[in-house]
Amino acid sequence: MAARPYLLPDDPGAPFPPASQALREPDGLLAVGGDLSPGRLLAAYRGGIFPWYSRDQPILWWSPDPRMVFRTDAVHLSSRLRRELRRSRWCIRADTAFDAVLAACAETPRPGQRGTWITPEMRLAYARLHRLGHAHSVEVLDGDGQLVGGIYGVAIGRMFFGESMFSAQPGGSKVALAALARQLDGWGWPLLDAQVENPHLYTLGGETWPRARFLESVEKLVGQRGRDGSWTAAFGTLQASTLTVATAC
Repeated sequence: MAARPYLLPDDPGAPFPPASQALREPDGLLAVGGDLSPGRLLAAYRGGIFPWYSRDQPILWWSPDPRMVFRTDAVHLSSRLRRELRRSRWCIRADTAFDAVLAACAETPRPGQRGTWITPEMRLAYARLHRLGHAHSVEVLDGDGQLVGGIYGVAIGRMFFGESMFSAQPGGSKVALAALARQLDGWGWPLLDAQVENPHLYTLGGETWPRARFLESVEKLVGQRGRDGSWTAAFGTLQASTLTVATAC
């Protein structure tokens, strides 16, 4: 691994290197070190960069090429799941259980994955961003009000950077993603970042974009007027059964 620029934790205003300088192997590694202060994190996302590291590593900053994204008008659910949702009592809300979604994303076992990259330090950092109105969650609740799925991420301008999602019941994370995309599309937010390509995300309509195309779109969208603060009222309560209409692929 080639040496990467080292960011000092006592200088949160130090700029990141241009994302175009990220390594090809490992794909997207851009910088090491720094901190997870709100200013540092928001600067990273504005530049198409995100943190991703394990407990035994320093903070690692990434901007992979290609980048996995969703066009918010093109997230789709399988016909089987849509049939199941027609009789579902699930509903979807936003920013009513951010800490619970964050904890579930960190603690839910995932096939082929040992442990989690959402360390206690990361959880504190994103909880802080949520309190400042920059990080948001979408929660899927069953008829008894129990959390069955969710997603969280960071919003800057009219760009949403997805971080993680989970399912406590089959389809929970898919419903959270589809509901988030529908709301973002309705607000005029065209793009949802999914970071790293994943076969599962392709089945939901995910696309891979060259990093240069992604960065060009991010630069435009983060400069537009967005929605800081709680999304609870603006999002409202969405019935999962309303997601049964197929969207364009």
